[in-house]
Amino acid sequence: MPKFARLWPLMALWLLQVCTSLHAETYTPRLGQSGKDVMWLPTRDELVTQMLTVAQVSPEDEVVDLGAGDGKIAIAAARQFGARAWGIEYNKNLAELAQRNAERAGVGHRVRIVQGDIFKEDFSAASVVTLYLLEELNEQLRPTLLAMRAGTRVVSNTFGMGDWEPDQVIRVGSNTGYFWKVPAQVAGRWSVQGLDRRAPVQLQLTQRHQRVAGTLVWGGQSQPVLGARIDGADLHFSFINESGQLQAVQLRVQANAMAGAWVGPYGMVEGQPEVVKVTAQRLAP
Repeated sequence: MPKFARLWPLMALWLLQVCTSLHAETYTPRLGQSGKDVMWLPTRDELVTQMLTVAQVSPEDEVVDLGAGDGKIAIAAARQFGARAWGIEYNKNLAELAQRNAERAGVGHRVRIVQGDIFKEDFSAASVVTLYLLEELNEQLRPTLLAMRAGTRVVSNTFGMGDWEPDQVIRVGSNTGYFWKVPAQVAGRWSVQGLDRRAPVQLQLTQRHQRVAGTLVWGGQSQPVLGARIDGADLHFSFINESGQLQAVQLRVQANAMAGAWVGPYGMVEGQPEVVKVTAQRLAP
């Protein structure tokens, strides 16, 4: 067999690899191109920066971008805020482009883009979640997001989460984003020490996402809790103490226990010379 004939299969393989590499390196996504569930439209740079700023992203954070596209949000989280970041992108070409973009931006060591399905990948360890999906997709993801660690920050471009109202609306020119903190789950009955110096108080709470209402019961008397709200893992509320004074409480929620202290009304420190510790234990239904 002629030498050239023996080399032809190797040359053909080499040409195929070169062509494949050139296609990958020259791949350019089209605005509005269809994806698995949404079309590709990049988030504007100004909104990216403001979303990550509102989420208070820091080098201690792990940011995950759901539907990473060309990787700009994950790259910005790493380059501008020093975070570790990764993205989940269904389109293989876009995922590879996003990883190359991270390398070109000098943050390839802090950014990882995976080709995968946002409804199948496990991102439960993230402390910040960013997304630019449709509202119906956000609502499908909502149970997963609400099951994440209390205090996890979530930011979305353009689309909300149904009746999970945002903690903050972000406006940059004509663009809108939304911010949430995953709330601790506090619904149910609690036995609370420290609100009454004589005996435990029973606290009954109802909850819809970060909105909370409830009732305190002790000594045969009941009163509504006032101004109750959840801020991540922190429960805030006020009540009228045995002296008839308005008193505020802040408690850190840890599964079936809470611990904290009385604080000045509306966060004021004046008029609160002593620290009164408050603890609570969830009661069986």
